[in-house]
Amino acid sequence: MSQVTRNIIRIALGVSLICGCVVCSPSIRAQETQNQLGTENYSAGKRKQPPNILFVVMDDVGVDQMKLYGYGASPEPAQTPTIDELAAKGVVFANAWAMPDCSPSRATFWEGRYPFRTQVLDPIQPPDLANSQVSPDEVTVPELLRKKGYINGLFGKMHLSGSSQDSANNPLGNEVYRKLGFDHFEGYLEGAPLPIDTTAGGVGSSGDFLCGFVPNLTTNPSKGADHGACYYANDRCEVLTRSPALRTPGRTCMERGGILDPGQSSCQSAAPSHLSFATQNGYYTANVVINDKNGNTINYPPQDPTGRMYRSTFEANKAIAWINEQKLTPSRPWMATVGFSSAHSPWQNVPSALLPENSADTDGFNCVGSSSDKRTLMKQMIEGMDHEFERLLVETGLATRGNDDKLKYQPEKANTVIVVVGDNGSYLTVVNEPFDPSRSKGTPYQTGVWVPLVISGANVVAPGRKVTSMVNAIDLFQLFSEIAGVDPREYVPRGRPLDAKPMLAYLTKRNQKSIRTTNFTQTGDNIRSSIAPSSPCVVDAVNVCTSFFPTKAICEKNSGTWWGAGNTIDVPPQQNCCGVNSYRVSQSEQPYQIRPIMANAMRDDNYKLVRLITENCASPSSPITIDELYLINEARPVPLLDTVDRNLLANGVEGLNKTDKRQYNYLSRRMTGLLSTYKVCPGDGNLDNIVNQKDVDGWKTYSVLNGGQSSWSDFNFDGKTDNTDLGIIYKNWQTRCPQR
Repeated sequence: MSQVTRNIIRIALGVSLICGCVVCSPSIRAQETQNQLGTENYSAGKRKQPPNILFVVMDDVGVDQMKLYGYGASPEPAQTPTIDELAAKGVVFANAWAMPDCSPSRATFWEGRYPFRTQVLDPIQPPDLANSQVSPDEVTVPELLRKKGYINGLFGKMHLSGSSQDSANNPLGNEVYRKLGFDHFEGYLEGAPLPIDTTAGGVGSSGDFLCGFVPNLTTNPSKGADHGACYYANDRCEVLTRSPALRTPGRTCMERGGILDPGQSSCQSAAPSHLSFATQNGYYTANVVINDKNGNTINYPPQDPTGRMYRSTFEANKAIAWINEQKLTPSRPWMATVGFSSAHSPWQNVPSALLPENSADTDGFNCVGSSSDKRTLMKQMIEGMDHEFERLLVETGLATRGNDDKLKYQPEKANTVIVVVGDNGSYLTVVNEPFDPSRSKGTPYQTGVWVPLVISGANVVAPGRKVTSMVNAIDLFQLFSEIAGVDPREYVPRGRPLDAKPMLAYLTKRNQKSIRTTNFTQTGDNIRSSIAPSSPCVVDAVNVCTSFFPTKAICEKNSGTWWGAGNTIDVPPQQNCCGVNSYRVSQSEQPYQIRPIMANAMRDDNYKLVRLITENCASPSSPITIDELYLINEARPVPLLDTVDRNLLANGVEGLNKTDKRQYNYLSRRMTGLLSTYKVCPGDGNLDNIVNQKDVDGWKTYSVLNGGQSSWSDFNFDGKTDNTDLGIIYKNWQTRCPQR
């Protein structure tokens, strides 16, 4: 199905794809934001200073991974003493939903608007146009908090845009987070660590070293090494030799940011030419981007020492330095956001110094194949992240360590709210029982959207509580505003709906009644040009074909089998999943399921409606809508989940009893009503619901930036900001649009 066809289908379903954005140059935009939102100086004598905010986002960590939730019976969940301590001194939200994928969830944190309004429907990939990236014309949390004097820092991953790998579709380039309102950014634009370098930096051939380092001889007698010269990107070198304290020189070298030249007993004056510092290697390299407070933008490639360390350590280090710097201006509140990369794939060995005693030895693991190895690595990655989170708290003075060396958190001693959340559920084979790996991350089912959420610190009354009311990751937008004491509706333009609900009352009142009556989540295809290449990837573990992953490497990193050009499965290359299934049928094999074009879910306290819009290979212009209805709950240790065998609509609406049918109709009306609140507004580039000169000004800016390629003024989604788009503006001149 072409992108144009998909667009027509979405418009017909009331989920329009036309979302414009910016109206002026980045410098003008920044000035307008400053004028609109203002800055107040909060001195101690003027009024009580609002709390600081520390916001921590865990990547691909569902409730199944967290021992404090009481699920994850097999295997034993990760040890997270830091998060457990925060939970004991704060509030655990036992019924929190996010979007099924990272970019949509993370966009909701900052915008307070559901994906169908912003078109950030899927994790942002290189082919995705700017139209499916966060618009600089959305009013974001850092812009709102600036009204109350806050300074905002962001560290690690947030994945709200494209990256340097897809500059044609990212008109803001490395300036993205500055243009979205953050005062300081230090991290990566990519959505995850790149695949593990199985050559270990050019030492071997592809596939020789499955975790990115040279193993020891005991683990791999044919290709391992017990000593070698460890070269670093700053031209330093040291010889490492196996000992009881250093059991694998190759792994130690990688953990220190180097590449081991195995078997060498001395260092050369320069690293041998076959060693490659430019090649990314999972969690141990990064393309680091910095937007600093002075307006500078700096890019450090993987061969620079800056990002050559374990990611959780890098992310904690940068946040620690920035938070401590804010102490020099104690009268100004701050918000620091730490986007930990863990525990997104690829699953890779964690430095042993970050792990609990007696952790499993992973030197000989298969990081790219074995499911059991990936489960262990996932657990250790969460534990390593928790360790670095503890260090962040201690080194910034937000907590201390007691005489027993355990974390001692006393929230009353720091005027800071700490929020910890997962961005979506766990992924595939690393999902813990009793949750469903076939309905995990990327799907609207409970395993894919039920996430941990812990809030501690200032404003928390009666700590140690569990809140069972439904909340959504999108509600954090409202919570941050409430903490700062700012009303978003004063600054978000009229006609631009906000979907976030209040949350602060759950912290300040021990018996707060439920605020939400329903909860909603959504995933779907991001906007891509009709000429963008598309190839199918089959995720064999769940028997699903998708065109989401744009390259063979990304497909395989996510446990998929590539069916496009260059595949290694001895079948003709296919262009899409319909082609894959046609070939399968021709070979007398069963077709795969095809990932839905759109998947929505809505629940109340007991029932959950899932609505899937799937591609119809026989008639691409007529997609198929499938409804599923489930009874769900949060019972421990085994909750009622929306597994395939529990679909109440398996026999159609006629098979429902009176109560089930009443709830189905209620949720169906609510979902349809919600989605219908977004309307098409062609030519409105700046989201102000009127097509006028400001949209022309925005078009002028974007027709130059990025070489006039993809932008929020590309109204026909062809990846170009050209005269055709200008014509759409003039065709709709002075049109006043309904809310979007």
